[in-house]
Amino acid sequence: MTVEIPQYGLRAYALLFSKRGVHEGFRQSELDWIVSVSMKKKIFSVLLRSGWIKKHKDGTYTCTSPSDAIKGLLEFRVPEIMKNAKKEYAFTKFSAVEIWSDFSYVQRGMEKSPYFVKVLRKDLRYWKNFFNANGIPNYVESGTTIGEYVILVPVRALPKCYEKNGLKVDSLNETMRYAKSNDIYAYASEYMKNKYGGASKSA
Repeated sequence: MTVEIPQYGLRAYALLFSKRGVHEGFRQSELDWIVSVSMKKKIFSVLLRSGWIKKHKDGTYTCTSPSDAIKGLLEFRVPEIMKNAKKEYAFTKFSAVEIWSDFSYVQRGMEKSPYFVKVLRKDLRYWKNFFNANGIPNYVESGTTIGEYVILVPVRALPKCYEKNGLKVDSLNETMRYAKSNDIYAYASEYMKNKYGGASKSA
């Protein structure tokens, strides 16, 4: 897994890869005569935390291959990082349809992978900081970009939410109503109806 890095990190990675490739180890001293001590530490911290380099037991580093680093930018990470969230939320709209239908309906790919997440309006700053810290593009109400991103749906109060597969999600009733509102979700709607016996159950 890799995440986007600032330009100075990308330039440092390009230098390290050009000199050492992916097999030859190097130390932080590689940048001694190029940048200040504090900047050197910052660069290595960013590259390591973002997955562009790896650290070994002997204190040396190696570069992640460029192809793996680029592909890693498009990996799906949102469901896993949501398990670390400290505020209340609920996957909603077609993200809820995915979860309740056991992913029988999936509308995502490397090109475009949106997640709709209902959050408390008062917590918007927390959520933007949360996703920014994890390198996940995020928007309020609407927005789009290449790859994985989150659409935050702010509400004044969260109705009772349910947990499925370790994720908090809108109720089954609400999700089934949403699925029935658009023919594109017909298969998922039928799947949920057969599995849960219609919309009479709330979880």
